[in-house]
Amino acid sequence: MDMEEKPKYGEPRKFDPDFKGPIQNRGCTDIICCIIFVVAIVGYVAVGILAWTHGDPRKVIYPTDSLGQYCGQGKLEKQPLLFYFNMMKCASPMVLLEFQCPTPQVCVEKCPDRTLTLVTAIGKAQDWDYYKSYCRADPGTKPLTEILQKKLCPAYLISSKPFLQRCFPSLGKKGDVITVGDQETFNDGDSIRDAKDLVAGMKNATIVMEGRQVAMKIFEDYTKSWYWILICLLIAVVLSLIFIVLLRYLAGIMVWVMIVMVIAVVAYGIAHCSIKYVNLKDTPGANITLQQLGFQPDFSVYLHIRQTWLAFIIILAILEVIIILLLIFLRNRIRIAIELMKEASRAVGYVMSSLFYPIFTFFLLTIVIAYWGVTAVFLSTSSEPVYKVFNETACPHARQTCDPENFTLSSMKMDCPRSECLFAFYGGETPYHKYLILLQFYNVFLFFWCANFVTALGQMTLAGAFASYYWAPNKPNDMPAYPLCASLGRSLRYHTGSLAFGSLILAIVQIIRVLLEYIDHKLKGAENKFAKFLLCCLKCCFWCLEKFIKFMNRNTYIMVAIYGKNFCRSARDAFFLLMRNVIRVVVLDKVTDFILFLGKLLIVGLVGIFAFFFFSGHTDAFKGAAPSLHYYWVPILTVLVGTYLIAHGFFSVYAMCVDTLFLCFLEDLERNDGSPERPYLMSENLLNVLSKKNQAN
Repeated sequence: MDMEEKPKYGEPRKFDPDFKGPIQNRGCTDIICCIIFVVAIVGYVAVGILAWTHGDPRKVIYPTDSLGQYCGQGKLEKQPLLFYFNMMKCASPMVLLEFQCPTPQVCVEKCPDRTLTLVTAIGKAQDWDYYKSYCRADPGTKPLTEILQKKLCPAYLISSKPFLQRCFPSLGKKGDVITVGDQETFNDGDSIRDAKDLVAGMKNATIVMEGRQVAMKIFEDYTKSWYWILICLLIAVVLSLIFIVLLRYLAGIMVWVMIVMVIAVVAYGIAHCSIKYVNLKDTPGANITLQQLGFQPDFSVYLHIRQTWLAFIIILAILEVIIILLLIFLRNRIRIAIELMKEASRAVGYVMSSLFYPIFTFFLLTIVIAYWGVTAVFLSTSSEPVYKVFNETACPHARQTCDPENFTLSSMKMDCPRSECLFAFYGGETPYHKYLILLQFYNVFLFFWCANFVTALGQMTLAGAFASYYWAPNKPNDMPAYPLCASLGRSLRYHTGSLAFGSLILAIVQIIRVLLEYIDHKLKGAENKFAKFLLCCLKCCFWCLEKFIKFMNRNTYIMVAIYGKNFCRSARDAFFLLMRNVIRVVVLDKVTDFILFLGKLLIVGLVGIFAFFFFSGHTDAFKGAAPSLHYYWVPILTVLVGTYLIAHGFFSVYAMCVDTLFLCFLEDLERNDGSPERPYLMSENLLNVLSKKNQAN
C-alpha cells in the first residue's frame, strides 16, 4: 500500500489521511527469502537425519577399551570402568579425558583397591585370582615372560578410584609430597618409582583433585536444595506478576517506589558489608589479603577475610552513586517516561495474554537449542574407530593405521613382534567424514538463524498486538477480539520472509563473531601484537554491529507489523523516523529501558536477599528448614540467575510494548495535527505532556 512519497532526510512524510492503524489487507513480503529459509530448514532436517543415522552418542558418554568396545554396554554391561595398563604412558590425568594413551586398556567392574605387581601376585593364589580380573585375556598357565611380552596383563596394579568412568590413581598429598595409596613410592614391576611420576606435574594433579572435590560438593548441594530453589523461582514469578499488575494501575507510584527500594536494597547491602567488615577487625587471620590467601576450594574462607567485604562495599557504593547521579540528571525525563509506561500498562491490560507469550517463545527456543545440541552430538560421534600401531621400541610401522582382527598375521606384527594394534581415536576417510566440519558449521549457522527467527517472531507478534491497541480510535471496541493470536497469524502468513531476512542478517554477523573468537583462541600464544590488535578491533566492531542490527531489526519488525511492507522498506522507514526524533529516542525510550532494568534489579534483589538469609542460615527463623550445604552460594547464585531470567521474560513484554507505542507515538505526531480531520490517537495524558490537544469539531 503506497501511501507516501519518499521524504528527504529530516523532512516529515506525506501520509494517507485515512490511515487508521495496522494494515489488515496485506500481501506476502520478502518471498524469495522465505523460500530460501524453508529450503534451509529442509536441509537442516536432512543434516539431522544424516547425523542420527551415522552418529553414536555412546562414543562421548562411555569410555572405549583397546578394541573399541564401550565399557558398560552390551556384553561389557557389568564392566563400566576403564583401566589403563601403564599410567606412565599418559602425560597426566587431564590428558586421559581427551586423548588415547598408548597403552592397553580394558573395561573392569571396579578399580583396583590395592597396589600389586605381576611378579608378587603370580605366586599367591588369592592375589593372582584378583589380579587376573584386570587382564585382557585369561593368561592360564603361561609363563611370566610370555604374559608381559604379549601384554595380556598389566605389569602392576595401583590403588585407584573411579573418575568420569576411568580408573585414576588414588593420589593424595603428605605435605608437598604426592602419594598414591598413602605411599610415596610404588613398584611398577621393574623398579621403585615415586608417586609423583604418575602425573605430569604436582600442580596439575592438585587441580584435578581439588576440582573433583568441588564439583562433587556442588552436585551434592544441588541434590539437597533443588526443591527450595524451585520455590524461590516461583516466588520470583509471583513477584513479577504482582509488579506488572500493580504497574498497570499505579505506574507513577510504583516507578518512584521502585527507585527508592532499589536505592534502599543497595544501601542495605553496603550497611551489611560494613558491619561484617568492622566485626572482623580483631579476628585473627582476617587481615590477610586475597592475593596472600590464593585460591581456596572452600569459598566460605573468603567471607572471613576483611578485604572481601571491603571489595563488596566499594562495588556497591559505586553502584549506588551511579544510580543516584542518573536519577538526579534524568528526574524530569522520568516523569515523561512514566506517562509512556502508563500507556503501556493500559495496553498490556487490554492484551493480558501477552504476559505469557514469552513462555511460547521459550518453548520454541528450547526446541531449537535441543535440536542443535542433539545434532551436534550425533555429528561429532559420526566417526568410525581408527586403530594404530603402538610399540615401546623403535618400529617402522609406529602410529600407522592397522586392523585389529588380522593384525597378528600381518607384516607389521612380523616386523615389530612387540607391537600392539590399539584403538586410537574416532575418524574416517569417506566423503561423509571429510565434510563433517562443514555439516557442523551448517548446524551452528542454522541454529543462530532459527533462534533469531523465533525471537523475531515474538517481537513482531507483540508489536502487532500493541499497535492494534494504539491505533484503535475507541479502545477496546475497535481492537480485534484476540489481538495476540491475530498478530501471530499475520506474522506467519504474510511476513515469514521478512522475519527470515532480518534473522539471517543477524545470524551472519553472529557466526562471524564466533569465527573471530575461534581465531582469537588459536592466537593466544602468538607473539604478533599487530595481529592481536587487529583481531581485537574486528571483535569490537562486529560486537557493535550486532547490537545495532538487533536494535534496527526490533524497530523494523514493528514497522512491518503496522504497515505490512517488506523488510528493507520498513527498515528504511524505521531508521529515518528514529533519526528525525533522535532526542526523543535517547531520552524517552532509553529512560524507560532503565526503569524496567531497575524493576528487574529490585525483584532480583528481594529474592536474592531472601535466598541469602534462607540458605546461609544467618537467621534463626530458617535454621530448621534450610538444608545443610557445603557451599550455600551455589543455590543463591542459581536463584539469582533464574530470577533475573524470569523477570526479564515478563519485562520483555513491557519493553516491547513501550517500543511499539513509542514508534506509533512518533508516527502519530507526524501523521496527524490534532485537527478534526486528522486527530491525534494518543492518550490525553501524553497530549498533556507534549502540550498538544485535539481540536473540537
